Parts: sequence; structure tokens; C-alpha cells
Amino acid sequence: MSASLARLLAEVDAILLDFDGPVCSIFAGYPAPKVAAELVDLLQRQGVTMPPGLTTEPDPLEVLRWAGTSGDPGVVRMVEDALCAAELRAVASAGPTPYGREVIVAARQAGLPVAVVSNNSAGAVTAYLTAHRLAAYVSPIVGRAHAEPRRMKPNPEPILRVVHTLGLAPDRTVLVGDSLSDIEGSRAAGVRSIGYANRPPKAEAFRQAGADVVIDSMGAIASVLIDRAAGSPRATESSE
Repeated sequence: MSASLARLLAEVDAILLDFDGPVCSIFAGYPAPKVAAELVDLLQRQGVTMPPGLTTEPDPLEVLRWAGTSGDPGVVRMVEDALCAAELRAVASAGPTPYGREVIVAARQAGLPVAVVSNNSAGAVTAYLTAHRLAAYVSPIVGRAHAEPRRMKPNPEPILRVVHTLGLAPDRTVLVGDSLSDIEGSRAAGVRSIGYANRPPKAEAFRQAGADVVIDSMGAIASVLIDRAAGSPRATESSE
């Protein structure tokens, strides 16, 4: 795995990171099921008719996806705004992913741009990176389109937005993600992909979905990038 990972990283000119997973666990202190339940409660209080299964949905992004199928733009905006506010609250107690920071810093020291493309809101991503003194290392940041859940990954659009902003060919970039939507979106965009299997059952699913490499720790990427930075003329330059 380390050899194939090193080869992959040697063939790309930028690293794209999903946010919730590779960078941090945004809902570590404000659990995702609690946020989802709050969104469902909001819908119920507004008298919105929902399918029975939605009342026990643990993923707030799935509640938003359902809202996008409701046919009522007002409902979508209501859920979107509530989720954005919840994500900003969640950032205060988000748990940093082990070696996530090292990946970002080492990539920049090695001369590789680092971007974030996330199904979370850009405001939450920016708030986290600012609080953890990483904002200067990451650009661009592309979060989900406001009140347009159909444009979230696995839709390749946000991934391609990042690639175009960086001015690179898609196959000269790699997306690190911890969900099938990251792997599927990468394939649709023509971007390389690293599946971060932070839970063992994900590994085989990522391979079947076509991930170029599967890892179980962000430390694997950090190690390769630290070695690359050590041999880079930019290694001693400040990224700030």
C-alpha cells in the first residue's frame, strides 16, 4: 500500500480533502444523530409531511437531501439554514483527525496546493480551519451549494470547481475522502481518489467503488508528504 500511495502522490500536483473525516470529525461533540433529529423536529413543527423512515435518520445531510426532493424551495432553505447554523455550533467541539493537520502542512511544505471540497457548509469549514490555524494553508474551500442538495457529492460539480480554480487537469489531482460519495464523485470528475477507511468495513467498499488507493490512517499520507517535503526546495519556506 505504501508504495502505491507514494506513486500516486508523486503523480499529482494538488491534494483535495473532504472535510468531515480526513480533516476532522465535525460532529464529535455535537452528534450527527442529534442534529438530524433537530432538523426532523423542525420539519414536524412546520407541519411538513415526511416519510416514516426520515424520523429515525441519523445523518443530517440525508435529511437535507430529502428536503431537496420535497418540491418546496422554502422547506429546502429552512433545513439548509438550520443545518448551517448547527454545523457552525459543531465546529467548536469538532475532533481533529489524527495526522490531518500534518497532511495539510506537509503538502504545502512540499509545494502542493491543498483544497477542501465538502458536503458541509463552507462557513463551517472556514471556521474550523481558522480556529486551528490552518486557513492559510488551504485554498480554495468549496462547500455545498446553498439549498441545492442535488449538487453535493457524488455530483462531480464541486470537485470540478476546485480543479478548475487550481488550473489543473483533473487527473493531476487526488481527492482524499472517507465516504463512497467522495470516491464516486472523484471517478465522475476524472480525479484520482484515496479512500480513507476510518472504519474497517469501508475498505472493501472503497476498492469496489474504484478508489486508487485505500488507507486506514491519514498518517500514511503524512509520512509520504513529509519525505517529499524534506527533498523539496520549498520545504524550508513558510506557508503562512
